[in-house]
Formats: sequence, structure tokens, C-alpha cells
Amino acid sequence: MHDVLIIGGGPAGLAAAIAASKARLDYLVLEKGVLVNSLLHYPTNMVFFTTPELLEIGGVPFTSPYEKPTRQEALRYYRKVADAFGLEITFGETVTAIRAVDGGFEVDGRSAGGAARVHRARTVVAAIGAYDRPNRLGIPGEDLPRVSHYYTEAHVGFRKPVVVVGGKNSAAEAALELFRAGARVTLVHRGETLGASIKYWVRPDIENRIKEGSIGARFRSTPVEIRPDAVVVACDGRQEAIPADLVFLMTGYRPDLDLLARAGVIIEGEAVAPRHDPTTFETNVAGLYIAGAVVAGAESGRIFIENGRFHGQQVIEAIRKVLTLKNAEC
Repeated sequence: MHDVLIIGGGPAGLAAAIAASKARLDYLVLEKGVLVNSLLHYPTNMVFFTTPELLEIGGVPFTSPYEKPTRQEALRYYRKVADAFGLEITFGETVTAIRAVDGGFEVDGRSAGGAARVHRARTVVAAIGAYDRPNRLGIPGEDLPRVSHYYTEAHVGFRKPVVVVGGKNSAAEAALELFRAGARVTLVHRGETLGASIKYWVRPDIENRIKEGSIGARFRSTPVEIRPDAVVVACDGRQEAIPADLVFLMTGYRPDLDLLARAGVIIEGEAVAPRHDPTTFETNVAGLYIAGAVVAGAESGRIFIENGRFHGQQVIEAIRKVLTLKNAEC
């Protein structure tokens, strides 16, 4: 039986694993994909909106020649961290259930090959992120092969009509990259204007491209259907079919709260967030903790690597105190 089972190998989960290792707790990280799996799905040429030191975990320096690090540098950094601490991580194993049993937990895992295992732990930390479950539109055609909720590379849009749905930073950056790679881009957004969260150096670029007509824009518009060759949008009671060979739905993401709810965690409030202690991050299920973006529920955009990286240390310190007390009682 492990002292701590950590679900998720992103920055928050890795930070918890490092803290558990330093506290000499027996731990294991279960990651359904690869190391920092969410970052793997970020745009290939992405530049972070922060400085390298604000992405650091475990006290390992993140060195970069740039003021703002790239995705590739971040992937390399987290690989370095995992090796530096010799972190115990099982990759390609999806957690399907968490059950409180006899003062501890049983956690069901399933490998990519279908093999099932049951892990036992005294405590569980769910650092499950929010990037693997996109906010779906629920419209016909959303599952067509040429439709994606993730944008990674602009080259695929060369000389093609492309529709990007969304009005925040991800949509703006995707539209700009696609335009510069030779795509004929139309941005579709339900709002009156672009979102306030767009990076300060991206905003004038996207606004100027829209103003000059290099990138088409449909504001106050909502997609209602995706056809093999077009996206149908509704605006002010009228519908328009916009030609599209590729469609990128940059509509945000949400954590897998169903996993926590089935374990007995109460999901509440306007943010649809797990009930938890704001200091220890323990949920209403004793011994089950959360860390990272999942803390904010549907408002996961409030938690970034910069602030979520501290959750692991707080969680493990709380767990260490609880386990020390239990051992003393025994």
C-alpha cells in the first residue's frame, strides 16, 4: 500500500511527487498519457505568457535564453526534473475509479493495452488537469475527421479555407499562425469583441489582421452545424455557411469531475468545482486531495502552472502531518 497515489503527471502532479519524495513517503504517479501530457497538445510553436522561473518546480532552475520560454523548452525542462528526482511514474494508465476502503483507497487503473490493475493507497491526490476534456458545442458534424478541439500546427492549413471558433488567446494565436502559413482564415466568436485575456502582444496583431481583412471575422455568431465543406453559423437570426476544409474549435476545456463525483466528492457552486479545504486541498472525502487546474472546476482557466505548481507542496505537507499523527496513534 502506497502512502500517496498521485493521479496525473502534469506540473502539479510532478510537484506533489517531488514533495512526497522529499518527505520520504511511498508514492506512485499514474499518468494516462505521457509526461506533462497537456503540454504535448499545446501548439507546436507556442510561447508561454510567463518567465521561466515561474514554471519551475522542485527547486530545479529553468534556464532559457528567452524572456518567455517555448513549449519545447518546457517539455525538456520537465523531463529533466523527472529524471533529476527519479520520480516513480507509470505512463499510459488511465484511472477509472477511486474507492474509499478501510481507511484508505483502492484505485482502478487500465493500461493502454487494456490490462486492469487495482492500486491501494492511504491517500490520493487528483492532479488531473483540465486539458483533456474539451467543451463540446453539441452540434451536428462536430466529430468529423477534419474538426479538432486542439490546434498544434499551421502547415496543414496551407491554401485551405479554415474556420477557427473562439475569441480568446488560443483562437487568436491559431488564427494568426494559420494565416501566416497560407490559410484563408475566418474567426467565429459569439461575443461582441475579442476576449480580454488575449496576450498584450497578440491583441494588436489579430485586431489589425481583422481590420485589414486578412483574417475574416464573424462576431455575435454561433456555429450550428459543421458540414463536410462548411461551417454554418447563426447571427441575429440569420444563417451563413462559411467554407471550411478544416475547423478548429478553441472553446476551452474542463476537468474530469465525474471521476471525483463517483468517489463521493461534492461538486458545487457556479464554478462547478470540487468541495475542498482551501489550505490543504483535501476534499470532503477524507484522504482524497486535489491539486492544479481541477481545483477551480469549470473555471480551470484561473489556475496556471505558475500558481498550480505550489499545490503539490501544500497537499503533501498536509498528508505528511495526517500520516504522522496516524502512525503515532498506532
